[in-house]
Amino acid sequence: MDDETAPDLLSDLPLSIIEIILCLLPIRDAVRMSTLSTKWRYRWANLPQLNFCDKCVSPVPDKSVVENKLIKFITHALFLHKGPIHKFKICTSILQSCPDIDQWLLFLSRNDVRELTLELSDGEWFRVPTCLFSFKKLTLLELCRCELDPPPGFTGFLCLRILTLNQVLVTPEAIESLITSCPLLESLTLSYYDGLDLNVNASNLKYLHLEGEFKDLCLENTPMLEEVSISLYMNTDEIQEHFEQLSGCNFVQFLGGVPNLKRLAGHVYFTKYLSIGIEQWTPSLTYSHLKIIELNQVSFEDMKELLVVLRLITNSPNLQELQISGSSNTNVILDAPNLDFWGTECPPDCTFKQLKTVKMTDMYGVPHEMELIKFLLGNSPALEKMSIVPCIYVTELKVDMLVELVRLRRASPLAEIQFIQE
Repeated sequence: MDDETAPDLLSDLPLSIIEIILCLLPIRDAVRMSTLSTKWRYRWANLPQLNFCDKCVSPVPDKSVVENKLIKFITHALFLHKGPIHKFKICTSILQSCPDIDQWLLFLSRNDVRELTLELSDGEWFRVPTCLFSFKKLTLLELCRCELDPPPGFTGFLCLRILTLNQVLVTPEAIESLITSCPLLESLTLSYYDGLDLNVNASNLKYLHLEGEFKDLCLENTPMLEEVSISLYMNTDEIQEHFEQLSGCNFVQFLGGVPNLKRLAGHVYFTKYLSIGIEQWTPSLTYSHLKIIELNQVSFEDMKELLVVLRLITNSPNLQELQISGSSNTNVILDAPNLDFWGTECPPDCTFKQLKTVKMTDMYGVPHEMELIKFLLGNSPALEKMSIVPCIYVTELKVDMLVELVRLRRASPLAEIQFIQE
């Protein structure tokens, strides 16, 4: 068949298919597709989503030249765009704070944007202009390395469902007000915060991720919360002073009102934080939906931290997966005190009927670790696999750990114990 009579397959594609193809391409390639045929020309200008990154411009040694090229590319793309923009994303290591970003956001405020992501490079942080708070249809907002200061008349993002703030300068009052004024908020991520007192009031919140040096945390109104992942960092020289300033029961304050919790992951000093005032707590809430618990850097020398672990697992009747790692500061002492703790605090009728997988890492083989392993093996009739990973610094006690593990009674005839040396 002659080329002149061959069908133009690209031109014959329906417009809906062309838009799907263009949406899957990087914006730079989508713009270049205009050269394929007259039907494709400027079709990218009707795309409802614009995603800009470092690949939008060709790299050159001079960073300022690349930054200017990227600014011109984004400005040109917005100038030529037609129709609504529902999703706008800038994720770049090139672009720093500049007046052009203010102009882009002002333009977008008139386009019914529903998803907005701004992740700029290191350097001078970008101060978010007040026009951002007029994006009334936002369902997703992601900000990184910027300053956020809601204006006095701001009444909230009434449609917002996902809020992610990473290295964002904002006052505690402002962040709490922002969370409260988003009635449909389902997912909240706050990362790299320093010294923040946080009180979360979000009745529809389902997913919570926190990372940073938080002074105090309170989940005041989060009855729908399903997943929590939290990493509490702290200067080791200030740990004792910090915890001495806290009062009340942190366990109740943080986990006392989350009956629908399905997954809990706590890292670094989270278990220690929950241990403050744990002796004041009388178990009253059963976590019937909690299926996965992950606790990292648990100190098996701290009886309050052990009590936190016990209270969590024994009040989670449908627990299916448990992961615990030991603290790197553990002292290897074979004659540990308070071993009667396990007979006193472990409920005699406790059975983990749904527990199938247990993984314990950074184990030293100290008595309280072995007592927890013994308790889990003896009360988990559905257990399929228990993985034990000793700390890399433990050498002499590995054989003793293996011998004791083999001797322990197992409630499950199918339970497999894996001793993994990494």
